[in-house]
Amino acid sequence: MTGQNTTTSTHGGNTMTFTDGSFDQDVLRSDVPVLVDFWAEWCGPCRQMGPTIDVVAQEYAGKLKVGKLDVDSNGNTAMRYNIRGIPTLLLFKEGRVVEQRVGAVGKSEVLRMLQPHVAE
Repeated sequence: MTGQNTTTSTHGGNTMTFTDGSFDQDVLRSDVPVLVDFWAEWCGPCRQMGPTIDVVAQEYAGKLKVGKLDVDSNGNTAMRYNIRGIPTLLLFKEGRVVEQRVGAVGKSEVLRMLQPHVAE
């Protein structure tokens, strides 16, 4: 896959990669909630969160889209949502941010964040 408008699964099997070019289509127009992990390669806590994000993506496959957005490569989207610290998790539902967590959080906190918004 090439170009800025593609979505690839370069992380875990169900974890998507969002870009400035694909964000509106993949996230804002999604018919299921979307968890976006704003991260960067150089960020240690972001890398620590990677396995948690991949597990959540696998466990919620079909009910929730889960993906990562590299803030260094996709600054427009990071600025659009005032991302000041990473990792930042934003949960989108029907094109709106409904939950937010800043900093590395454990799986239990991610699940608490999702529970009210994702159908079982």
